[in-house]
Amino acid sequence: MSYQILGRAIKNEHIVLGVLGTVFGGTFLATRGGKKDATSPGSSLEKVKESVLINASSREEEQFIRKYIAEAEKEAGHGHH
Repeated sequence: MSYQILGRAIKNEHIVLGVLGTVFGGTFLATRGGKKDATSPGSSLEKVKESVLINASSREEEQFIRKYIAEAEKEAGHGHH
């Protein structure tokens, strides 16, 4: 059996192959990733850490908060996995 598409007879087999090729090709292109060096996780994490604003009423309070955050990150770095 075949279908009339734009005035031409197209077999079912060719339609199926076209659809499968489009699906798998699109999936491949969507999941192949981008540039690895431009989006390294370490650099973006450092930018976020630098841009964090601490709303402290005194310099001592700001130092305490930064020390607390550093200790919490060190504990989280050990991991439980």
